[in-house]
Amino acid sequence: MVTVDFHLHIGRYEMYLPWVHEFQRKMNPEVYADYDVNMTPEGIVRLLDEAGVDYGIALAEYNPIVTGIVPNEYVAEFCSKSERLIGFASVNPWLMPDPARKFEEAVIRLKMRGLKIYPSYEHIYPNDKRLYPVYRKAEDFGVPVMFHTGSSVFKGSKIKYSNPIYLDDLAVDFPDLKIVMAHGGRGLWYREAYLLAKIHRNVYLEISGLPPKNLLKYFPRLEKIVDKVIFGSDFPGAIIKDCVEGIRSLPLPANFKSKILGENAARILGI
Repeated sequence: MVTVDFHLHIGRYEMYLPWVHEFQRKMNPEVYADYDVNMTPEGIVRLLDEAGVDYGIALAEYNPIVTGIVPNEYVAEFCSKSERLIGFASVNPWLMPDPARKFEEAVIRLKMRGLKIYPSYEHIYPNDKRLYPVYRKAEDFGVPVMFHTGSSVFKGSKIKYSNPIYLDDLAVDFPDLKIVMAHGGRGLWYREAYLLAKIHRNVYLEISGLPPKNLLKYFPRLEKIVDKVIFGSDFPGAIIKDCVEGIRSLPLPANFKSKILGENAARILGI
């Protein structure tokens, strides 16, 4: 069985805004006991080992008014230190004159293997036509695009942009694009996220930031889409090992848990 954590944040301390650290320190004090050691490639791999996880997806971000900036180049260099770390690029059309070119460079030159879009942090709807050339590139490259969906506790976030219903346009307009809904529509839109994963063959439900013990409460018919559910921790906003153990403790068949913890992610990543 392969296990994949689809949601890791790995920036240097100074890359994030103060309120991000306040939240993450509260959620994961062990990492903050020695941040500069734990937030290295070696530190992340050690934490993956402790959790029994084979691969981790490290995320870039360009969100200067909400969380901070972790450049594509930094994430690519970070992930180059271990074959178990996989970098996802990000783009922000408010900051970049040609986000499609920026993404293409990330895939071709930096060898990144996916994309993360933060609608509520960038204040842009995911179906904004400025992003369509980026999605065409991702569809052509065959790499997944992950979107923050649902709530956020960070200052400056505008939640309206993260309603997963806007991904319905993308699922139709880009039928071969692998669309991943991070946080499963957290808080307001669990039903919408579930429905999109159920009716669109190219839409996946990622569950980072959700307490595993509540997963079947949020998605009572989870078994109907078990081939579309992807595990993520949202580290360092969560403890990787605790999240994995939470999934393993769910009253689901063992093969269902294997799919959630890594087999589904491995399939769309080609690993």
